[in-house]
Amino acid sequence: MAAVTVRIQGRVQGVGYRYWVARQAGLIGIDGWVRNRRDGSVEAVFSGTDNALKKMLGACNKGPTMAQVTRVQETPYDDPVEAGFHTRETG
Repeated sequence: MAAVTVRIQGRVQGVGYRYWVARQAGLIGIDGWVRNRRDGSVEAVFSGTDNALKKMLGACNKGPTMAQVTRVQETPYDDPVEAGFHTRETG
């Protein structure tokens, strides 16, 4: 199992991106969380197998229909990740 922090930029707020991420995470089998950032980006922590993370990151590069993703930046995440997937308050 591996974990990453992801920052997604572009038109990703006001288009259902967080809820779409939560649904994708459930389908793929990812643990973690997602939230909007005050700077207009979306931040998430994903934990799963290498294959699951690859699928999730690929999905995030496309996003839901109304989104326009311009950048997905990932960094390793070393803290424990709670089981399941959660939507958090804006941070």
